[in-house]
Amino acid sequence: MAKIQLSPAFVALMRRKGLDKKTLLLITDDGGGKYSLQGGACSIGTKFTLIVRAAPDPDYSVPLVNSAGLALFTSDYDLIFLGPGLAMDFAAGAIQIKDDAHLLDSGVRIADGEAVLAAFDQGVMIDGTTC
Repeated sequence: MAKIQLSPAFVALMRRKGLDKKTLLLITDDGGGKYSLQGGACSIGTKFTLIVRAAPDPDYSVPLVNSAGLALFTSDYDLIFLGPGLAMDFAAGAIQIKDDAHLLDSGVRIADGEAVLAAFDQGVMIDGTTC
C-alpha cells in the first residue's frame, strides 16, 4: 500500500480549488504517459503533475493513502519514482513533492485530464496547467 503525507497547506489548496471532490492522478510527467505534458528522457522522474478527473482512470489504479481522504491515485509505473516518506506541500506559491531521499519536484503542475486527452485526440499539444 502506497502512502503519502499531505501538508495542511496542500490540503487547503485542494479544498480552495474544489479539487478535494475530484479524482487526482499523480503522474511522472516524462513525455511518454497518457497525460504527459512535458519532459522526456533527460527529465524522467524529475517532473510531476496532478491530473484532475471527474472519475477514476483504470490505468491509474494505485491508491495513495492519505489522512485528508483525497481520492489520489498513481500507476505502477509512476511508483518506480516515488520512494518511502512521500509527501506533498504547498509553499511559496508552488506545490512540492519529496520523499525521504530528496526533493522530487518543486513545481508540480495541476492539469485538467479531460482537456489534456481531448487536445491529444485532436493532435494538439497543450499546457493544461490550472494552477
